[in-house]
Amino acid sequence: MSVLDGVKAAVILFVAAIVQVSILTQIHVLDGVPDLLLVTLVAVALLRGAVVGAVGGFFAGLIVDTATFGQLGLTSLMLTVAGYWIGRYGETTGRDRAHAPYLSVAVVTALYAVGLLLVHFVLGERAPALPVLSGIVPAVVLNLLLTAPVYALVRRLLRPPSRELSTEVRLLG
Repeated sequence: MSVLDGVKAAVILFVAAIVQVSILTQIHVLDGVPDLLLVTLVAVALLRGAVVGAVGGFFAGLIVDTATFGQLGLTSLMLTVAGYWIGRYGETTGRDRAHAPYLSVAVVTALYAVGLLLVHFVLGERAPALPVLSGIVPAVVLNLLLTAPVYALVRRLLRPPSRELSTEVRLLG
């Protein structure tokens, strides 16, 4: 990955984090909140791999934590794990599969919500489970609606690497 691609990914995730914190946290549809940052991270991680996904998730989470005066590192931890695993999925299954962004967004949205709930529980903080669990399905639907335009935009800005330079694993059979 070139330095220019790294800068583009950083700018994309920075803008997504700012829009998420300033605008989208105010939108509630049936207890669900659209998560533009998570969808954008999924797109970047699918296109650029596990390392870029993890680093991008960490810094985007740090932006969110500092902007919301939340517990520093909590969102960073969750987005780092999400970016890494989605990046690994993109590296091992192929980036050109049409269902990959949708499947990734659906799974990561649900696991992100449950993961945040579990981390709050482990830290001994008050985290009511009913609002979080009741908001998972609407959040998944809202994030799936964001997936197509966000993935198309990120794919246009971060051109997929050429096949000769790709390190993705190809399964035989």
